Amino acid sequence: MNPLLPPLLSCARDIERHVAAAGWDQPARLFALVPTAQLRAAQPHLAQLSEEDDDALSAIEQEDLPPADSVETLLAQLAWPPEVDGIALAVERIVLPPQAQADLPRTDAEALAAVAQHPDRQDVRLLVAVRRDGSATCLLRQRAHDSDDQVAVGQDIAPGLVEALSATLQD
Repeated sequence: MNPLLPPLLSCARDIERHVAAAGWDQPARLFALVPTAQLRAAQPHLAQLSEEDDDALSAIEQEDLPPADSVETLLAQLAWPPEVDGIALAVERIVLPPQAQADLPRTDAEALAAVAQHPDRQDVRLLVAVRRDGSATCLLRQRAHDSDDQVAVGQDIAPGLVEALSATLQD
């Protein structure tokens, strides 16, 4: 945890680096975010967790996710208990420059094939993290610039994913 960064951004950076350490071509990975102080209190055997910052968040990877055809379908199946303060999703995507998108075929299958073969394609990994209070942060790593100091950070990099993740936290 970097005490100079807001807790959500600090946690998101830690998750992004953790996911990046496993390389590329990964499935979507989902994390529950809980206040570290709350986690320490509920799980005494985790006393070694940092006590530096009472606002720190800890990420708990969610394994054994329900089967889903898409990230949207997966997120539509999720609900979180009140102890979960936020969630983060890491997902890889292929992006094209806007001028290349205009020439894509109309059907989904043909468009996917064209994107996968396009010479201007860029492989990226998004890490989107949101909290119940509405705060959000997005991190974007490009395969072509795969280094921790080249990760873009912003609140509006993936507004659709921010909205979809936030919806899973609604009571």
